[in-house]
Amino acid sequence: MAGRMIEIGGSQRMRVELRESESFEQLLRRFTKGIERSGIIREHRRGLRFISAQEESRAKRRKAERRRRRNQT
Repeated sequence: MAGRMIEIGGSQRMRVELRESESFEQLLRRFTKGIERSGIIREHRRGLRFISAQEESRAKRRKAERRRRRNQT
């Protein structure tokens, strides 16, 4: 079983190898957590829809304004 591994390709890579006495479910859980931490899914979803630079900066300003208002009270 030591040969089992999960790997995902693309612009970023994530590879997880099976540890000794580790079940596939544990391996899959480690893989999923690694993917979440690395931000691969977030980057992929962001790339699905084109966002212009102006639209992106507008969203950043709105987010900063909401954060400022929330911290103000």
